[in-house]
Amino acid sequence: MLGASVVYAEKIGDVSTVWKLIGPNHKVVVEAYDDPRVEGVTCYVSRAKTGGLSGAVGLAEDLSEASIACRQVGPIRFREPIPQQEEVFSERLSVLFKRLQVVRMVDARRNVLVYLTYSDKLVDGSPKNSVTAVAVDGATPIPLKR
Repeated sequence: MLGASVVYAEKIGDVSTVWKLIGPNHKVVVEAYDDPRVEGVTCYVSRAKTGGLSGAVGLAEDLSEASIACRQVGPIRFREPIPQQEEVFSERLSVLFKRLQVVRMVDARRNVLVYLTYSDKLVDGSPKNSVTAVAVDGATPIPLKR
């Protein structure tokens, strides 16, 4: 499996949602992630970023809400066969318990890449999630790892 450290977020922008007197404002951040195994696919993830003093020093726990939209941004090429399901990105949202994750699944019957983002807590999980899909041209079958 490809390690999450291989995938880097590129910040696209952010909007302030709550003004804070001390420290940065609460924000919604939009970041882009290129799929490390599928050339030509980029996922855009929006998520809450907690501000204030605790956010400034990295102790704040960000909310579990996130949204994802993945798009074909160039010719789709597969560097190698890919697993039926694989975590392509993971980022810590709190010091101890919460991670934002992006998982790619393959709908082989329809030749579609499905991307799911969710946030979990090690203690009890989280049902908040978002899903998007990228259809791959039928002339380019998705090579699955056996």
